[in-house]
Amino acid sequence: MSLLQITGLKSLIAFSFRTALQVNIPSLNVGLQTRERHTKHWNPKFKKLRRLKIQEIKLPNFREESDPTKLTPDQIRAKMKEQGVLPPRPWMEKPILISATSAVFEPYIPPEGDGKLSALSLGGAKQSVELLSKKSKSMMAVRKIRSYDEDFSPKDFSDEAQDIYIRAHEALAKKDYDTLHDYVTELSFPLMTHDLRFCTLKWQFLKSLEPPRVVHVRCTDIVTKENIFSQVTVRFHTQQLLALYDRFGRLLYGSEVIAKDVLEYVVFEKHLSNTYGKWRIHEKIIPDWMPPREPGNKTYVQDVPVEVEPAPPADSVVPVTPSNGPTPAMA
Repeated sequence: MSLLQITGLKSLIAFSFRTALQVNIPSLNVGLQTRERHTKHWNPKFKKLRRLKIQEIKLPNFREESDPTKLTPDQIRAKMKEQGVLPPRPWMEKPILISATSAVFEPYIPPEGDGKLSALSLGGAKQSVELLSKKSKSMMAVRKIRSYDEDFSPKDFSDEAQDIYIRAHEALAKKDYDTLHDYVTELSFPLMTHDLRFCTLKWQFLKSLEPPRVVHVRCTDIVTKENIFSQVTVRFHTQQLLALYDRFGRLLYGSEVIAKDVLEYVVFEKHLSNTYGKWRIHEKIIPDWMPPREPGNKTYVQDVPVEVEPAPPADSVVPVTPSNGPTPAMA
């Protein structure tokens, strides 16, 4: 072998060795001088998965004391800290938010025949006199409300209450429960949304037959004297359209064509002590003298008739009863 062949073979071996190093050690391609570990995998892509191949499992220590009454306070604290359990508190109180009351305090009693008697008649004049005699407590409650809200006025609140009433029923018809929570309290929400999950509600406000007016105002404190709630009863005499359909599209109640006159006494409530409190529908007062509502038309699944097989015809031949005597011989 000549000297030229030996030199070419050395160059080929050096080039092959250098190429192999550049493929297996990427840092050589950049020209960086780094110290590589011989035990490190050349491809770091699946490093996390290779680490998870071996997992440490904590086995239970059966020699450890399991009775917590026999452990010292330091041992209990160390065990709770190891398990991530918070230590018990010496008090049992929990924060409670009272955003609405659970009932109507001092509910308004509507006069009998309201909405039908004229103010010029004897019954209507008598109702007006009784309303004036009961206004003393309401005026004191209005003063209490004005100590928290200086701009409160019963005349202006009637229009605001009607707007809240319309927006709440529109949200109920659209099943927009997030918006409905802004206009009704936690007491009124389940009463308004009961059994409406599989029903379709159509509601429309047409007009007011009489202007809405405030007929009753009351204030009370709950738990502490600084926690004050106020309830205002507003009388609505309106004309509305209401239709309720079941999940099959059958009409259950009302009509989308026939309008009805509606007389309602709606209670609005506000948490006066809350800076961000607002007026919301709390409940409706239904007097005893009001006629009962029309029952809804409920539909049921018709039972499939069961086919009854006809009974076989009875045999008309009378069976011969054997006699006790001897049987006569055949001729």
